[in-house]
Amino acid sequence: MTTVEKIPPTKSLGIWTCTALIIGNMIGSGFFIAPAALAPYGTVAIIGWGVMAFAAVCLGMVFARLARIMPATGGPYAYTRLGFGRFTGFLVAWGYWISIWASLPAMAAGLVGYLGQIFPVLQEYRGLNIVIALGSMWLVAFINMRGVKEAGLFQAVTVYTKLIPFIGLSVFGLFWVDWSHFAVINPSDKPFLGALAATAPLTMFAFLGIESATVPAGDVENPNKTIPLATIIGTSVSALVYILGTTVVMGVLPREVLINSSAPFADAANAMWGSTAAMVISIAAVISSLGAINGWTLLMGQVPMAAARDGAMPRLFAKVSKSGSPSWGIMLSMTLSSTLLLIDASGSNAMAAFYNLIVDLSTDAAMIPYVFCCVVEGVLFARRDKLSKILNIKSYWPVATVAFVFSVATIYGGGPDAGMYSLLLLMLAVPVWIIISRENSDLDVVNEDSKNG
Repeated sequence: MTTVEKIPPTKSLGIWTCTALIIGNMIGSGFFIAPAALAPYGTVAIIGWGVMAFAAVCLGMVFARLARIMPATGGPYAYTRLGFGRFTGFLVAWGYWISIWASLPAMAAGLVGYLGQIFPVLQEYRGLNIVIALGSMWLVAFINMRGVKEAGLFQAVTVYTKLIPFIGLSVFGLFWVDWSHFAVINPSDKPFLGALAATAPLTMFAFLGIESATVPAGDVENPNKTIPLATIIGTSVSALVYILGTTVVMGVLPREVLINSSAPFADAANAMWGSTAAMVISIAAVISSLGAINGWTLLMGQVPMAAARDGAMPRLFAKVSKSGSPSWGIMLSMTLSSTLLLIDASGSNAMAAFYNLIVDLSTDAAMIPYVFCCVVEGVLFARRDKLSKILNIKSYWPVATVAFVFSVATIYGGGPDAGMYSLLLLMLAVPVWIIISRENSDLDVVNEDSKNG
């Protein structure tokens, strides 16, 4: 039924698909809910977007450089293993994998929130909303289990369909902005730097996905050129839409209204242009949410698969179907995401509170791989690695330093709760590593016996 070895050799992802993967993973449902979560911070949030956009471009340049050095499947895992070895690579793959399946419920929640704007009756049935959220996640999982090519095509269609209405709102909506909404720079009860730090996980969560094109590198056409170009284009476009879009929403909706909104972009469109515009934005947000879930599901299968093939994740993740899809890994990961969604559904937390917790947790977990990737090139240079001959270390340090500092600052901004949960999840990796070590030991014994036999 399954095999454990090779992905079909056909290169199915080009420049437009890779760019769509990055934009789709970044401009997803997290961004569409973000203005409501950022509303308590007022103008500080806009400043936070600008600061994080600069940091994100630096991170994008780090991944673009690494993609030129080693365009290998696995992205952050592959780069970390190159610089730090298999155990550190395993921890990064583990944390990255957790950050993905932990974030999918928040994306599904965003989809349901905007779907409720299209069909208001859904807002009255919590149970049906849960079914829809789970259904959307598993629908995308089945698409990904059909193969990378199908997932890439679905990603391109969803991303380029949703971009036009959101770019339109972000640009033309500036004419409807009430700039007095930004008169108070910091309406929160925190000092300026504290408020700015508090916005970091929320804004950085929207930028997660910078590395998306590096992960399925084995399926990318001409990866040395395609991945860096797609990374820079995707990051720049996303940053522009983030800053302009959030400015419009905050400038149109009063802060007390925005804080309680489950579909801030649709509410802003309704305030500016009426119900038809709100409907268009809601449909675009639903399509975009599906695209984000799809893109992250693709990475959720590819990263642990690459690690498992290197003996740095359980072998289950290396099993692929006839189409080359890591189906078992996707199913296990989606089961964990579904469980997290159901745990929230059994409680009484408001959507915004749940969203904030998941954002902080998944962002903290994702920042750990980012921190390691920021210093990989420096490690290669310091130990006189054979690859150091092609490194331009003078241009590396400024970009990598900015990316490193902001990655660490984002972990700090996530707060003690997210840090504690992230640490506990990483600690769970220790017994898993023991199992992996036993698997590798058994495999070595089998290989040695086969040689001697």
